[in-house]
Amino acid sequence: MPAIVNADECSACGSCVDECPSDAITIDEEKGIAVVDQDECVDCGACEEACPNQAITVQE
Repeated sequence: MPAIVNADECSACGSCVDECPSDAITIDEEKGIAVVDQDECVDCGACEEACPNQAITVQE
């Protein structure tokens, strides 16, 4: 299952964007959160590890 962003915890810092090997994550400037393209996400967990706020989970 692709990565899920907890909007309440996300600070839109971009750490997940930098670490995503499939470029599946962007920052929605209007909402101020990271957004995962579910079709591009490869469920690797790099974003989950990179997030300093623990705002992203990759569910199995």
